[in-house]
Amino acid sequence: MYDICCIGHITLDKVVTPRAELHMAGGTAYYFTSALQNMDLSYLLVTSVAEGEMHVIDAFREKGIEIWAYPSNYSVYFENIYGENLDNRTQNVLQEADPFTIEQLSEVEARVFHLGPLLANDIPIELIQYLATKGKVSLDVQGYLRKVVNKKVKPVDWPEKQKALAHVTFLKADEAELTVLTGCSNVQDGAKVLADWGVKEAVITNGSLGSMIYAAGIFYQIPAYPPKNPEDATGCGDTYMAGYLYYRSKGFDIEQSGNFGAAIASLKMESPGPYTGGEKEIIELLTKTY
Repeated sequence: MYDICCIGHITLDKVVTPRAELHMAGGTAYYFTSALQNMDLSYLLVTSVAEGEMHVIDAFREKGIEIWAYPSNYSVYFENIYGENLDNRTQNVLQEADPFTIEQLSEVEARVFHLGPLLANDIPIELIQYLATKGKVSLDVQGYLRKVVNKKVKPVDWPEKQKALAHVTFLKADEAELTVLTGCSNVQDGAKVLADWGVKEAVITNGSLGSMIYAAGIFYQIPAYPPKNPEDATGCGDTYMAGYLYYRSKGFDIEQSGNFGAAIASLKMESPGPYTGGEKEIIELLTKTY
């Protein structure tokens, strides 16, 4: 029995900022897994990549991370373009990967399944329903709200959202995604709609302005922890959720877990690529802040 199982594609990422153009692996699965590699928990990554990206899987395995990697005709290929404000991003999709199936997950037992679809077809609704019979489902909703038009990512609504979210315990969305998902421009109203649809803990992020978590009728305001030198915001939401779910799995309360997630996201932003440190650095940041 794993504490957490993450399901998602590892991508090819091209990250363009005013200061540099970088080529690296990416995706929810990559950033989430990297953030947990030095944490004290039983963890499994289920992913799907093309042969050309198997070196990323090999590198994770060399660090002791357990991975089930299924072959795909292509790996997802994202281009992320940032301006001076790293909260703002333009995305292009150059390749798409094969979707996950129930058969691939039938032998996995976990307390929490964290789903990181990057595009709407990555994880079928039937798979969400199936996993909810085995453990708690955590979902980063962003992939279901993306439509690729001429290789550019456009925001769209998710027709099957209520059918799926009835089976979701933890949901992560940023404020723009929340508006698309619920039709509410007010964050608190949108979070209440998610709760009405069945979500138990709604984690709503807003970049450098912090985040809010709504659970059991209570709103928790989580501050952002400004990075010393912000370099790369790609994967910050995935890193936040890794920290949040890790702390929740350890029995910490919602506010403590939110602060831990925000702190690890801040540390990740200080350098290109994923967070690869441990819990000690995060605790030190939280201790200095308070």
